[in-house]
Amino acid sequence: MTRSDPALQTALRRAMANLTTGLCVVTTSSGGGRPHGTTLSGVMSLSMDPPMVLLSLSRTSSLLARLSRGGQFGVNVLAAHHDQIALRFSKDVHDRFADIAWEDAGAPRLHDVHAWVLADVASLVPAGDHTLVLGDVVEAEAAAGRPLAYWQRTFGTHQAF
Repeated sequence: MTRSDPALQTALRRAMANLTTGLCVVTTSSGGGRPHGTTLSGVMSLSMDPPMVLLSLSRTSSLLARLSRGGQFGVNVLAAHHDQIALRFSKDVHDRFADIAWEDAGAPRLHDVHAWVLADVASLVPAGDHTLVLGDVVEAEAAAGRPLAYWQRTFGTHQAF
């Protein structure tokens, strides 16, 4: 496989910025139960039978380094008012969980999220400069309210019409 030219990479990045996505904080626990999480837009439902989700993580992701087959991860779908949480978990902060309400639910579950999914890592699939993490869903729960959305590198929410 050959690398794409830089102009094509830039064009793809601009094109994909036009795709409105939800934002999640994907979490796991490392040795000693220490919580770890990162903001991620590359999350999707993969299958209903069996229930599965898919994450797309950069091969250099610190979260990916903590995930292995058989481990668990949590998908905390952020609510519209979680813009500061999205920012915190996207930056290199010493303790991203400081002053954030969460509980251990198999993986760290943030309080007051728009939706929650707990999954077992089923497989890790290399894909270019990313790895696809396929997860078998263990539990899922949705809440009312509006989701946090990301478009053109800005936060917003969904407005039905």
